[in-house]
Amino acid sequence: MALRSSSIKMLLLAFASVLFAVCLIIYPQDALEASRSGLEIWSTSVVPALLPFFIAAELMIAFGVVNFLGVLLEPFMRPLFRIPGSGGFVWAMGFASGFPSGAKFTVRLRQENKLSREEAERLVSFTNSSSPLFIFGAVAVGFFHNPALGVLLAAAHYISNTVVGIIMRFYKRTAPASHSQSSSFSIKEAWKALQEEQENDKRPLGKKLGDALNSSIHTLFMIGGFVVLFSVIYRLLHVTGSIHYLAVFPSMVLQWLHFSQELAFPWLSGFFEITVGSKLTSDLSDISLLQKAMIVSFILGFSGFSVHAQVASLLAESDIRYKPFFVARWLHGVLASFITYVIWEPLYIRRAGIPTFSQGSTENWISAWWEWTETTIATFGHIITISALLFYIITIHLYGKTKIHAPPFHKTR
Repeated sequence: MALRSSSIKMLLLAFASVLFAVCLIIYPQDALEASRSGLEIWSTSVVPALLPFFIAAELMIAFGVVNFLGVLLEPFMRPLFRIPGSGGFVWAMGFASGFPSGAKFTVRLRQENKLSREEAERLVSFTNSSSPLFIFGAVAVGFFHNPALGVLLAAAHYISNTVVGIIMRFYKRTAPASHSQSSSFSIKEAWKALQEEQENDKRPLGKKLGDALNSSIHTLFMIGGFVVLFSVIYRLLHVTGSIHYLAVFPSMVLQWLHFSQELAFPWLSGFFEITVGSKLTSDLSDISLLQKAMIVSFILGFSGFSVHAQVASLLAESDIRYKPFFVARWLHGVLASFITYVIWEPLYIRRAGIPTFSQGSTENWISAWWEWTETTIATFGHIITISALLFYIITIHLYGKTKIHAPPFHKTR
């Protein structure tokens, strides 16, 4: 039976790949436009936003800063999430830069043997989230033209993500921890851990910088490939009309929840790409803003198959399993929608708990900040991308014969 199921799976994948190729031949213009759109998003938004974070994180790992933070955060991260203190670094970087940073840095720590496989699976489940820039700027201001909604969406998104992390602490709870550290806050021990890491890593500064850039650019190329691929897949589903048939099941779920069935198509679109799903949801008229906010919260929490593919590709470089991440994304989406409903009245309607957020000045500030960010990215995005690629070519020429430093670990699959 197992062999038969595997054969059916392979046949379905083969059929899907052939069907995809046929659609590319039948709809070449749509595929070309979608590819250009995905490539533009990658070069003007993804690379400028993620590259600095990726390089900084790689250097912090190389210079022992993560070990330093790991010792300091151990008393907080271990009891709450059942992961080492170094997971706090991944959590912070994932929060600041958005997905798939959490997966990239989790894999990096796993390769450094700073995490066990079970700890890495717990960590990756709640460190991949939307960045504040995307929630406040693109969704709240850009799509809904309602900066106050960004506070609600961000609160629901990050609270639910933290709850997911707490729930996932019970995943494989009998599995042994990677290592034991002091349960007390000790700067002395943290400094000792930093020095030990620097002593063990004998690479010169230029090599560390080159490896950091190589690793970051390789990851960004992978992300760019998936952005283009899923842009084309979504466009083909839309052109062929297949997505309207797929929307039948979401429509049934919405009907059961007493939501407007007009949300079915945007919700389904969000399963493929969060930007498209959020935009289509915001464009709907005569729909309750609460219902639209709950759907967008689910889309942000689930993250979309494009992000799932990026994370799965990164996890494939280690022995970290994808299934816990997949389950956690569903859990995050459901919790985010529920929390949006719970805090709708106090946080959005009454504006309680955020007294410093006046309707005029704060919202105007958020709008002005997002306009400045859009202008900056539009002006310098291509320059940053081209400069990074040139720097990448130079470092490949200088250090191309050596591999990126990553101590081996033992796979247990």
